[in-house]
Amino acid sequence: MRVHNARGSCLAGAIVSDVISAGVVKLSCGAWYDPADGGEQAMCLHGNPNVLTRDQGTSKLGQGPSSATALVEVERWTGPVEPVRAFEPPRVAQA
Repeated sequence: MRVHNARGSCLAGAIVSDVISAGVVKLSCGAWYDPADGGEQAMCLHGNPNVLTRDQGTSKLGQGPSSATALVEVERWTGPVEPVRAFEPPRVAQA
């Protein structure tokens, strides 16, 4: 599935369960950021939820992460699924 909002988007697998309330999506943290080619707001191919949440600390003193909750839309992904490249060296543009 493609999970997206105004901040960004990512691909993720889906499991429908009675454990999660209707209308709620749980996307676990831990995926490496793996952007698709293109643009400043490239879709993460590896399901990193950080592309969907605010990048704001709790305070200037603590700098802990703010709550990782966000309103998102979910849609069926019918495009190709690229292999996970998180363990490959990054692509560097040639000058």
